[in-house]
Amino acid sequence: MNTNQPILSVREIQVEDIKLICNYWLYSDAEFLRNLGVDLKKVPSQDELTALLTEQLSQNYKEKKSYCLVWLIDGVPSGHSNINKIKFGEEAYLHLHLWNKDIRNKGMGTIFISLTLPYYYQNMKLKTLYSEPYSLNPAPHNVLRKTGFQFEKEYVTTPGWINFEQPVKLWKLTLENFINNRNQDKVK
Repeated sequence: MNTNQPILSVREIQVEDIKLICNYWLYSDAEFLRNLGVDLKKVPSQDELTALLTEQLSQNYKEKKSYCLVWLIDGVPSGHSNINKIKFGEEAYLHLHLWNKDIRNKGMGTIFISLTLPYYYQNMKLKTLYSEPYSLNPAPHNVLRKTGFQFEKEYVTTPGWINFEQPVKLWKLTLENFINNRNQDKVK
């Protein structure tokens, strides 16, 4: 066993995570955020972000408009994933964010999404997960492909309320394919 490998884990958002998520959106490099497809003029204030994230803490799963999970490296919060456009028991749209540039492009996103997917499928009773990252940002496309998502199509849209109009690639993972992928991984 290699003891130099970090321990990666996932948990639901907690009060102490709110400031960290706000800091990611408010203090990340502007060029980095533009490369994610973010319209900097649409990023909410700290108070607005705090209110949106705090609301999740008091809602049951059926009420959530967004559902956030925090990614930890050796117990330290280091990123997050969330779903929005939630139709409980049906579908939602997935987002993935590693906060520190030093940990990006090291394969951790793939592991984190693999750890995250069971929360979304079980807690939100989803049949399908979608993701539509900016076409010009290759990292999320690699993660989605590696975690079993199937490419559907490319088109131009404004994918979220903090985005500018952009080309996106739509990815899809059904519950059936998620279960089949997990079963195949257990056989390996």
